[in-house]
Amino acid sequence: MSKGSILIADDDTAIRTVLNQALARAGYTPRITSNAATLWRWVSRGDGELIITDVVMPDENAFDLIPRIKRLRPNLPIIVMSAQNTVLTAIKAAERGAYEYLPKPFDLNELITVVDRAFSEPQAQPDQSPREDEEDESLPLVGRSPAMQEIYRVIARLTQIDLTVMISGESGTGKELVARALHNFSKRKNGPFVAINMAAIPRDLIESELFGHEKGAFTGAQGRNIGRFEQAEGGTLFLDEIGDMPMEAQTRLLRVLQEGEYTTVGGRTAIKTDVRIVAATNRDLKQQINQGLFREDLYYRLNVVPLRLPSLRERLEDIPDLVRHFLKVSTQEGLPKREIEAAAVERLKSYSWPGNVRELENLIRRLAALYTHDTITADLVDSELSAGAVAIIDEAIDTADLSEAVERYLARYFSGFTDGQPPPGLYQHVLRQVESPLITAALTATRGNQIRAAELLGLNRNTLRKKIRDLNIPVIKSTV
Repeated sequence: MSKGSILIADDDTAIRTVLNQALARAGYTPRITSNAATLWRWVSRGDGELIITDVVMPDENAFDLIPRIKRLRPNLPIIVMSAQNTVLTAIKAAERGAYEYLPKPFDLNELITVVDRAFSEPQAQPDQSPREDEEDESLPLVGRSPAMQEIYRVIARLTQIDLTVMISGESGTGKELVARALHNFSKRKNGPFVAINMAAIPRDLIESELFGHEKGAFTGAQGRNIGRFEQAEGGTLFLDEIGDMPMEAQTRLLRVLQEGEYTTVGGRTAIKTDVRIVAATNRDLKQQINQGLFREDLYYRLNVVPLRLPSLRERLEDIPDLVRHFLKVSTQEGLPKREIEAAAVERLKSYSWPGNVRELENLIRRLAALYTHDTITADLVDSELSAGAVAIIDEAIDTADLSEAVERYLARYFSGFTDGQPPPGLYQHVLRQVESPLITAALTATRGNQIRAAELLGLNRNTLRKKIRDLNIPVIKSTV
């Protein structure tokens, strides 16, 4: 006895064959077509209890067809497949009322699990009309790797609901980009998006920054000041580096999440708030709970939907797309147009990327700004990555203290010698590793202007010129 009738629409013969066999083995009755017109005819007749469809078909895009299907048969589950594995594809599928989105290639066992679940669950009505996004809309996130596909699917689901989200991941993985995507594609998209970094604010001012203060609330409070909660009213408040929030502020934040209201510092009247909270951390909050540094009840209030971002090391196949994106952005910002050869991309894919996507972006900007070559070669990439020239700076991304990063680098450097004794000249070796990326960063920031770079570094102009010459640092002065 059949478990249910499934309508399949896909232009790829191999995909149709595989789906037909897998679903038949699972006990379902599949009906297969290669075009949208036949699928619509079946749906109009009342055939099928579930649809599996590709986005791109010869006669019509599924995103145009799905709203018509939903108007005719609103409770018919639709599973969308696509090789266009971007976050917008996942979001569009969710917005148009699809039950689930599966990026190609997908695991057949996962597909069967999704189909089984769709047949067993009651179908809810979509709560908003589909958006008409342009196909060339700038992507808020870049990458088509399996690790990112799962992120896209979660984001697509979360845009339809207003739950608190906790984003975790290493520094440089793009936590704020994800928070902005959650806001920009949600029902709060017309409201403000307000971001605050807990690690960047003095601990004794965090409560005032979050909740505002009244005149005279503390020394220096000469007038009423609105806080980030009030600024974000009706929108999204992004609390970055939440693990750095002091205990007193944690207690006040917990009350907001529990009661939906807060008081300003020095105030007595409770203020109702309508803000979606998205928090982020690169710390192990459970370890901080055990150490008494983070409230367990606040953790569970914030961690309603956990979302872990993969490191760049877990998504190396995304590097080509990321590089092309950063080169395009650099050109749009006025830097010379650059191409990159395949060997250079492979070299980038073999690097460890301790600073993740942020580190890759900074490297691509340096290569685009400081070299005259129209094509970025593997040799140019090697010159930037060789001898650990950026290892100290990049590792410092994950620590608040540069000296700690230097200590880690030296520990690794010493361990590379059998007797733990490196060759003479250690002082100049380390100094060169620090000076070269430091001067390069200053030149990049000033677009090759040596006078401004010397001022930025606090060096005499002649001293800077000598160091550039001695360290063989290329200087390309931008014309923009």
